[in-house]
Amino acid sequence: MRTIEEITSAMTALVDGAADRSLTDDEVTQYEGMEQELQAVQRTDAIRTRNQAYNVVRTPAGVPSRRSGDEDGRTDLDKAFENYLRTGRPNADISGLQVTNAQGEGSSAAGGYLVPSGFRQKLVEVRKSFGGFAPEADSFDSGNGAPIEYPTLDDTANTGGITAESAAITSGNDLVFGTVNLGAYKYTSAGAGSNLPLRVPVELLQDAAFDIEGLVSRALGMRIARAQAAHWITGTGVGQPLGVLASSLTSDNDLDVADTVDYDDLMDTYDLLDAAYEPNAKWLMKKNTWSQIRGIVDTNGRPIVQDSTTGITGTPQKSLLGFPVVIDEGVPTLSSAAITYPIAFGDFREAYVIRRVSGLAIVVNPYSRAVNGEVEFSAWERADGNIQNRGAYKIVRNNT
Repeated sequence: MRTIEEITSAMTALVDGAADRSLTDDEVTQYEGMEQELQAVQRTDAIRTRNQAYNVVRTPAGVPSRRSGDEDGRTDLDKAFENYLRTGRPNADISGLQVTNAQGEGSSAAGGYLVPSGFRQKLVEVRKSFGGFAPEADSFDSGNGAPIEYPTLDDTANTGGITAESAAITSGNDLVFGTVNLGAYKYTSAGAGSNLPLRVPVELLQDAAFDIEGLVSRALGMRIARAQAAHWITGTGVGQPLGVLASSLTSDNDLDVADTVDYDDLMDTYDLLDAAYEPNAKWLMKKNTWSQIRGIVDTNGRPIVQDSTTGITGTPQKSLLGFPVVIDEGVPTLSSAAITYPIAFGDFREAYVIRRVSGLAIVVNPYSRAVNGEVEFSAWERADGNIQNRGAYKIVRNNT
């Protein structure tokens, strides 16, 4: 049986083929036959949708629950959304979710559904745990993707003075404002190149014990996370967010020796940061840079980094010169192959802002891979990031 899309495409092709003439009797007969076929498919789909609505909240006898202990806490909307993930066809209970209109030129797809808060929270958790830097930055959600611009002010170079009694104030510096601009880049789980939509065999989808929500949230969330995490760190600002360690930025301190961090490099960087930012200051680097720093020893062969733990079985706390260390694998590696910024130090919540447009969307496509017995899943989220206070952190450049 052909799908609705296949039938309507064939009907359009038949009409377009006779754009400059009248349809023949055979063509009219073919078109009317396809109309009847389309009506039959639509009736079949309507019946299947109603039947799914009757059974969506049921668990087959003898099959373990997908969510031990919290099944009673799931709403009808949660269950309806899970049914949508399994079938690609929304039922009446999913009306609480907003439809994202993906219709555009050359496309007749109805689009996807904005996901319920529980599913979105799963994606947020995966995203935060991936890069390491994102939870340290300032962030907010907006209701739409309209450009956002807000002012900044750096008046630190100006001070007050003393004016004689009854004397007029004759000079002074005006306030100079800057701006931070935030757009909304569309991050997709399908991405580009070989990063295809998530494909799940129908055999797994039909298994009632299979946690489809967990699989989809982890897989799609990780794909979006990889793209965003890289841009928060080294994004160029051209067609993508400007990263906190973008190559176009000017460094504040250079390593004394290429590819090597020593104690003086760390102290010099610490001294450069204004004391106003110290209360919330942290170090930012990737793991292999942190490992190199842990290997630095004093003249007696003792490591300058002394591991501290919470309790006898606690995990060693990453701390350097008394400040926490944030590990993000998107930070450049210590390599003389190119000018890189392998270390940063400062108050990153003051320094960097991430804007996300509320409403993560997911599309379930049961048609494209139907002959392979697979259902495709894709998700997208709009977001942007930018530096809002360059003075709140310092960058270390590898001496090449």
